[in-house]
Amino acid sequence: MDRKEFLKGIGLMGLAATGATLFACTVDSDAQTSVTEDGDTAVSNPDSTSSECAVTNSETEGPFPTKNPASYERIDITGDRTGIDLAINIVIRNVNEACAVLENAIVDIWHCDADGNYSEYGGTGMQSTNYQNYHFLRGRQVSDANGVVKFKSIFPGWYNGRATHTHVHVYSATGSSLLVTQIAFPEGSDSAVNAVNATSEYGYTKGMSGYTYNANDNVFGDGVANELSTVSGSIEDGYTLDHIINVRA
Repeated sequence: MDRKEFLKGIGLMGLAATGATLFACTVDSDAQTSVTEDGDTAVSNPDSTSSECAVTNSETEGPFPTKNPASYERIDITGDRTGIDLAINIVIRNVNEACAVLENAIVDIWHCDADGNYSEYGGTGMQSTNYQNYHFLRGRQVSDANGVVKFKSIFPGWYNGRATHTHVHVYSATGSSLLVTQIAFPEGSDSAVNAVNATSEYGYTKGMSGYTYNANDNVFGDGVANELSTVSGSIEDGYTLDHIINVRA
């Protein structure tokens, strides 16, 4: 399967689950991203006078950033990890151009596995399981003409003190850092977070006991208005995460 067909497969994963076009409105009511029937991602930009065309919140890179991200330019970041499929679609937009989509942005993402562990770290009090010689769930892509990067992964687990999340670092085409941020997941009784963490047969063995919700999270506790993704799908068919990130480029 070539790269174009693979990307279409990722984009259509959510359609198979919902039977309709997926929309994510993660920044304001006028800015939407949708996966079309041919697997492309289309974005409608807000009016240039919109007060909501603002840079996405900057957050800590965290204690587990990718040590050599340029080495992991890839679509499938799963590695040897098992879990429930997650297609990740991120649109990068430029605040300096009235939130027009940004082509050729370098986008790094990383997140923990179903047990809440990160690759490239471990063997310490912060993470007892030693994965220093592993590089799973880390990847880099360059945004296309629609400002889109797509990754194939698994649904992240969680660990003490943090809600379910994914890390993102966006660079310019020349490698200058534009934004470090994090993506939050919707919560609630009918959310994917609840459903996934009830599936011990897929490796998510913690359930929701002791889970830290977004409102009490030390990163998201001040609000997730422009960091909250849209997640759709099912346990059986996998989930799709759609999200918009605004940077100043």
